[in-house]
Amino acid sequence: SLRGSWRLRSGNGSVSLRAEVPGCVHTALLCRGLIQDPYYRFNDVMYRWISLDNWTYSRMFKTPFDVRKWQKVNLVFEGVDTVAQILLNNVTLGRTDNMFNRYSFDITRVIQEVNFVEVRFLSAVSYAAEQSRCHKAHSIPPACPPPVQKGECHVNFIRKEQCSFSWDWGPSFPTQGIWKDVRIEAYNYYHLIYFSITPFFAKSAQQWYLEVESIFDVVSSKPIAGLVTVNIPKLQTQQTFSVKLQPGEGSIVLLVNINKSAAVEAWWPNGHGKQTGYNMTTTFRMEAGCQIEKFSKVYFRTVELVQEPIPGSPGLSFYFRINGRPIFIKGSNWIPADSFQDRVTYDTLRLLLKSAADANMNALRVWGGGVYEQDEFYDICDEIGIMIWQDFMFACALYPTNQNYLESVRAEVSHQVRRLKSHPSIILWSGNNENEAAIASNWFSIPYPDIGVYIKDYVTLYVKNIREIVLSEDKSRPFVASSPTNGLESVKEGWLSRDPYDTHYGDTHFYDYNSDCWNWTVYPKTRFASEYGFQSWPSFSTIEKVSSPEDWSYTSNFSLHRQHHEGGNFQMLQEIGRHFTLPQSPDPVKQFKDMIYLTQVMQAQCIKTETEFYRFSQSEIINGEGHTMGALYWQLNDIWQAPSWASLEYGGKWKLLHYFAQNFFAPLLPVAYEDKGMLHIYGVSDLHEDHKLTLRVVVHAWSSLEPVCTLAKEGVTVKAQSAVPIYKESISDLLERCRNCTRKSCVITFCLVGEDGLRSPINHYFLSSLKDAVGLEKSQLSASVSQQDDIYIFVLHTTAIAPFVTLDVGSIKGRFSDNGFLMTDKKKMVVFYPWEPTSVEELESSLILTSLLDVV
Repeated sequence: SLRGSWRLRSGNGSVSLRAEVPGCVHTALLCRGLIQDPYYRFNDVMYRWISLDNWTYSRMFKTPFDVRKWQKVNLVFEGVDTVAQILLNNVTLGRTDNMFNRYSFDITRVIQEVNFVEVRFLSAVSYAAEQSRCHKAHSIPPACPPPVQKGECHVNFIRKEQCSFSWDWGPSFPTQGIWKDVRIEAYNYYHLIYFSITPFFAKSAQQWYLEVESIFDVVSSKPIAGLVTVNIPKLQTQQTFSVKLQPGEGSIVLLVNINKSAAVEAWWPNGHGKQTGYNMTTTFRMEAGCQIEKFSKVYFRTVELVQEPIPGSPGLSFYFRINGRPIFIKGSNWIPADSFQDRVTYDTLRLLLKSAADANMNALRVWGGGVYEQDEFYDICDEIGIMIWQDFMFACALYPTNQNYLESVRAEVSHQVRRLKSHPSIILWSGNNENEAAIASNWFSIPYPDIGVYIKDYVTLYVKNIREIVLSEDKSRPFVASSPTNGLESVKEGWLSRDPYDTHYGDTHFYDYNSDCWNWTVYPKTRFASEYGFQSWPSFSTIEKVSSPEDWSYTSNFSLHRQHHEGGNFQMLQEIGRHFTLPQSPDPVKQFKDMIYLTQVMQAQCIKTETEFYRFSQSEIINGEGHTMGALYWQLNDIWQAPSWASLEYGGKWKLLHYFAQNFFAPLLPVAYEDKGMLHIYGVSDLHEDHKLTLRVVVHAWSSLEPVCTLAKEGVTVKAQSAVPIYKESISDLLERCRNCTRKSCVITFCLVGEDGLRSPINHYFLSSLKDAVGLEKSQLSASVSQQDDIYIFVLHTTAIAPFVTLDVGSIKGRFSDNGFLMTDKKKMVVFYPWEPTSVEELESSLILTSLLDVV
């Protein structure tokens, strides 16, 4: 391994320091104290010079073996970010220009006992600009990001993390560095490069089999014969094959039949069953006398993307069947967890992914403007049952299709598919993010006569190149060319549909910051919602770390600088103002904290309304629309401390939205909406059996902790994996029954309760905006904290009904069992799960309790 300490120097040699590999220039400078935290205040702009310089990594190393004894020696880079010339002992081995590729250089003739290796980087920013200048054929828009993003131009001309040149939720840090493993490999006969296992279920034979594929570099001049044994002890399966490897790049594909008498447990998504995996050993015994043993985990699951006609509706369905069972996809969209990938550790990934599973999610979309995630990311998803919709790394842009570019992309795609296809968590390959829509809706104002050129480029890149490689490398899972797309309808229209947002086909992305987000009728009754969302600010404790007191106001330069979405701060105010009173505190810091709180309340309530609409639409068709089978809100995580659509702040702290997600994605949930004065309640279930339950509806006056009236509807059948209407009444009748109630003075809460301890979260429905609520009074909230084993119990007391009660313990890492709730009882118990050691004293002194009326 060549991990560890290297030298790093700037273009003119004025800066020289020690740097860790894997790593990048920014983190090396930070580590050596040569720059401050890049995320602090305005440093993203102050440190532009780092990305504009050309840096060189170098180191000496001794060869730990006798070079003469080995037929082939390679220098292998798992990831180079991005444009570099690689030299060993002053001999140029080759160049790199793709961050997502693996590079292997033959150094058999160049390696000595003591060696000097150099990686000379070229600024990604100047490279991208140069590529754009050289592209004479036609312009490839967009040239630059909008000014509000403070980013760099021409990112679509470089195969690099697209959002590293800035995005509407992230800063511009075009990194340079050796971002993955680097090592020397030496071998005499053959060497295993890729190894993958793909399960298939043969329906006719009712039997599982595995396709085991191994790709080798064979250096011997004649074929090598041998035996390969595959052993899965738990499934009483062992098979031996005789094989022959041809010189050059040879591959072996073995079909392993799983013993029919063994009971195979399938891999299921979170909430639908276990994630059973089996240990498998593959042993290669070749005549050359060297043996390779490969240990892997193998999972059994099938996936189908079902697109077929729906009775009573034009268009086609769009849903996933896992192991033959239709699954409603619940989750979010994943972006890179940091601008500097070397800071993304296993623990970072585990914390974020576990938080997704803890909020009842079963899927994430790895969005196409980031990176193909590290192996550990997919390993964790395999273990905890998070399905992955995997985009290829193309987003919100058009791309060149010249020969060099396409060759680089082809290598990238085949490398990534080979690397990742063994993961059961990946259920779909998707060619790009929003690029079909970009052409169909003409985002870049391309003159009509020229559009044909761009359509041809689109088909060349995503269909003739990416799709063909995916289909030849991996027949086990579906591929779509874009998201959003009309799926098979887009294919029929030559891969570019007239309207990729058509609700009768495929998936949709939907954003609307001007309508009232509490009004469910503005949302598309789509087959699959793969992106939708609203912004909020991260907590004060998260912002505080990267700002100074003069920044703590909603209109400060810092607050404007951090907002990368045009008009975003105003849009939040507008959305809040519809239903809440905007804060007017004379103390500017208090006013800032109140604003933060309200943006989080607003975001949580908006996405709750929209997601519940998608969930209750799964079993019905209205005016040809419906059968919604997926809700992936934008976005799960944050790349830095700034306002964004995320439900998890940078560092992993849960926003109110994430607590709400735990409820609106619950396996069993009653959902209410109003239509023409009628209140409808649906029972939504992801459970695999029908349940007879009781629906409890409680009406409270805002002015009293005693309910005005309660209603129990017994014997309500909630069907397995569906959404069914279980209650309907006109709101005026309901209020009349609950005497002293008006829309403004009362609120409705409801839940489903079963005999066997089965119960849903308590849901609420507001009959008016909370700024119009009558009888709401400021409550005195208090809490006592105690420790029980390794968790902490908070017992809350209130003197009045309190909407959106929020517990915040600042920067103490951990999460609560519930947060942002409507408190209608005098007392409530909430559990705190710490992510690092803390104490009752620490929690007590950090605790801030807030409810809606604390905002002044």
